[in-house]
Amino acid sequence: MNHRRAFFQSVAGAGLDAGGAMGAQQSAAEGDREYWLRMLGKLADPVLNNLAAGALRRNMPVECVTGNVADRRRYTHLEALGRLLAGIAPWLEAPLPAGGERAAQQRYANLARQAIGSATDPNSPDYLNFHEGGQPLVDCGFLAQGLLRAPNELWKKLDAPVQRNLAAALASSRAITPGFNNWLLFSAMVEAALAVMGETWDGMRIDYAIRQHQQWYLGDGVYGDGPHFHWDYYDSFVIQPMLLDVLRNIAPHSRAWSSFLPDTLERARRYAAIEERLIAPDGAFPVVGRSVTYRCGAFHLLAQMALLGQLPAGIGAPRVRGALTATLRRTLDAPGTFDGAGWLTVGCCGHQPHLGESYISTGSLYLCATALLPLGLAPADTFWSGAAEDWTSRRIWRGEDAPADHSI
Repeated sequence: MNHRRAFFQSVAGAGLDAGGAMGAQQSAAEGDREYWLRMLGKLADPVLNNLAAGALRRNMPVECVTGNVADRRRYTHLEALGRLLAGIAPWLEAPLPAGGERAAQQRYANLARQAIGSATDPNSPDYLNFHEGGQPLVDCGFLAQGLLRAPNELWKKLDAPVQRNLAAALASSRAITPGFNNWLLFSAMVEAALAVMGETWDGMRIDYAIRQHQQWYLGDGVYGDGPHFHWDYYDSFVIQPMLLDVLRNIAPHSRAWSSFLPDTLERARRYAAIEERLIAPDGAFPVVGRSVTYRCGAFHLLAQMALLGQLPAGIGAPRVRGALTATLRRTLDAPGTFDGAGWLTVGCCGHQPHLGESYISTGSLYLCATALLPLGLAPADTFWSGAAEDWTSRRIWRGEDAPADHSI
């Protein structure tokens, strides 16, 4: 019996098809955590198995609307690695009791380390692009975020040569000038990770990103993406999660920016409250703005606040579990979400290729994994163990009374 089959039989009690993959129908006994773990495996398997084996470039399709496959092929593989690890890292790092989930966690952690080794080895067939063109800065930022969320599993346990290669790869992204928008935070994230890794780091890149975003704060928990406001989910995709992770992780190395953390947390709590209300009774949410093909990754910040135990007052963790589970199901269970080989397709609810912008390709889509951050909480945590609760919009739209919403 293979590892994945043993894992899902033990944690989900769900049936398996003849090929060893999860059957199309959810087991009646499958709980929320088991479902989330099944989705984690479905996202992680093609990326990590192929990259660990040096076969990601050969086997991963490159879907993009513009047809400019040659251009996106320069970047898409690092996108898949960085974004996947940013989402599953807390689970890789979590202390778990002995059992099927623990065994699977250790297997995926080992695969992730092998994948990082393959991606950063100049002699590997899957040596990835960390500094040519503009896009690699983005995904060095997401990869750095993954390292900060699992420093033991994704940094300290790496062999010394892999550590050297990884540090050099991240540092090489300094050749890319960030845009005057959320991209400043990718540079800051790389520097924060280099600091945690014991490497030389550039405080100016961190300072510029943090202080500029203070200038772009618009009020009521919302930042502009650069000097202008855009109706999209970039406050959640990038801005607020990265501000929090930079500030929290750089604090042991410098207190220069510590005064920014309280306001940043207050704003993040407010935006998390807004996000919880955006999830409709059926798990759908407004499809507005760019990058909607990141699917449930639109709730990166809400998932992060649950992971950090920093949810807004009055919004309990089981309520957020219900809301996030609903949107996971709406965006990941839709027919056509995965191709026949298990890779994500471009879309928000199934395969909808024309929802993708020119910068979207197969690897980009793995930002949806950031919705899985609460898997880093122990199974006994209230987020998982608390009795199921309906979320705000489900309560209101069935006629239940609720406290009025207020700005900050």
